[in-house]
Amino acid sequence: MPSLKEIRNRIQSVGSTMQITSAMKMVSAAKLKRAQDAITQMRPYSQKLQEILSNLSATLDLSENAYSEAREVKKTLIVGITSNRGLCGGFNNNIIKRTNILLNDELKGQQVSVLCLGKKIRDSFKRSDAYYINDVIAPVEDIFNQLSFDNVAIIAADLMDRFKKKEFDRVLVVYNQFVNAGSQNVMTEQLLPIVPTVQEDLSSTGDYIFEPSKTEIVDELIPKSLKIQLFKAILDSNASEHGARMTAMHKATDNAKDLQKSLKLSYNKARQASITNEILEIVGGAEALNA
Repeated sequence: MPSLKEIRNRIQSVGSTMQITSAMKMVSAAKLKRAQDAITQMRPYSQKLQEILSNLSATLDLSENAYSEAREVKKTLIVGITSNRGLCGGFNNNIIKRTNILLNDELKGQQVSVLCLGKKIRDSFKRSDAYYINDVIAPVEDIFNQLSFDNVAIIAADLMDRFKKKEFDRVLVVYNQFVNAGSQNVMTEQLLPIVPTVQEDLSSTGDYIFEPSKTEIVDELIPKSLKIQLFKAILDSNASEHGARMTAMHKATDNAKDLQKSLKLSYNKARQASITNEILEIVGGAEALNA
């Protein structure tokens, strides 16, 4: 049985840990509000952009567009999005597991490369077989420290350029989609080539006069749509990270409180037992003297 001093030290240690987890929870809650507002404002814009592209693709053949070129898939790029920091439950592990499933099962036999957005997925692949890492694409680890559309657009433009040069036949994005603070969905979306959504009812499209021409609009719209799609995925991941960390730290704080209560109970029991033993020794000594 541990001594009273050891139990007292553990109570103090758990109390210090509880203060840290509680502070991290409040910080994540503050960051979550900003991240949630960002993704909430981005989604309608992204959806409307896709609707415009769908309306145009209903009356225009996009198969000749460089970013819609469908070819035999031999080389695939996976863009894995995690966080730079841990202590957020299974947030990062879910992305790493999904990426490994793609590598080992669904894309087995293909030449696969991984673009790591986030230090956690990069560290994971550093410890694994180097076959899955393509050094041609440098990992971008500081994207979340300077999260902006301009920085994400640079990455998206690089991916589009490599797709046009046929360095990759397909680009997949694996990320956590934000649902709420306690729930995230692991998503695997195809970024390139674009698969345009053609409306089934062409009569509902309407007869519009486009200025400039439809082709010029599509040539401008598709690159912007791809950049917005990648930016939305990163914003989703950013909001999901703060939500997951807030939930994890909330549970950690509750567990620390329960452990602290248990330790205090053990401490009180041990102290009471020590006092009882001392009383028994005093009584026993007095009786021995009287005898």
